[in-house]
Amino acid sequence: MTKTTNWQDWREEASDVCAVPLAQRLAALLDQDAMALRAGDPLPQGWHMILFTPLAPQSTLGPDGHPTGQAHFGPPELPRRMLGGRRTRFLAPLPLDAKVWRVSEVAGMTEKQARSGRLAVVTLRHTIGVADAPAPALIEEQDVLYREAIATEAPAAGKSAPTPDLGAAAAADAVAPHPAPVHTRTLTPGPALLFRYSAITFNAHRIHYDAPYATGTEGYPALIVNGGLTMLLLIEMLKAVVPAPLRLTTARNRRPLFCGRPLRLCIAPAATGWSLWAEDDKGRIALEASAE
Repeated sequence: MTKTTNWQDWREEASDVCAVPLAQRLAALLDQDAMALRAGDPLPQGWHMILFTPLAPQSTLGPDGHPTGQAHFGPPELPRRMLGGRRTRFLAPLPLDAKVWRVSEVAGMTEKQARSGRLAVVTLRHTIGVADAPAPALIEEQDVLYREAIATEAPAAGKSAPTPDLGAAAAADAVAPHPAPVHTRTLTPGPALLFRYSAITFNAHRIHYDAPYATGTEGYPALIVNGGLTMLLLIEMLKAVVPAPLRLTTARNRRPLFCGRPLRLCIAPAATGWSLWAEDDKGRIALEASAE
């Protein structure tokens, strides 16, 4: 049984080093010059996922790869977790090789009945700063979704499990219309890309790198592209055409993107800043984001 943590009382403090080798690995994944990064340079905006990676012992990992000893804020009968969205505010640089700190708290929790079953949404607030600097450099809120356990019966041959509702209000495609994008990029994520991103972030969730588990146990048609990776690719595309520093980004995952299937990254001007989104191979919006 999953032990539920009293979210009103939960607080976690952590420390790390914004190490150059960590950033170099992410640069290599993005086909950038890894050796151009030097101590003292600011960590590129949007790369903070390399910090404070989970340190759960191997023996504590559950069947899906998530640590079973990790704080669980949803009801015990909702054991599966995934990231639904995030909001990141950039306040100051995080220098490479600097010691950094993080304070994590739960900002709130709600429950709802989604198309794919009962759902709990827990909002975690992470405040990150540089050692000896009391003011934060970055504040990020993450909406973590807790879902029902996997059905004991495997999906019928030729069928996949229902696509999870990732917090959309109604129909999966009921989103505000987007203008025509001014910048696009089409790519087909492969297993090596997904595996390297999981390795860099020390994310053991098996749906991102273990194809037999993703298809046979969870019932997906293929490996799932990590939503953090999709958002990273969108931010990097935006930074290539808009060199101004970012102040705020938001992201909301709406449907899964799958390994081996083409996806399209799109950017368009918005009333304030930029609208960013990712479309699946059928032209449906899978991730919706904004940047200022």
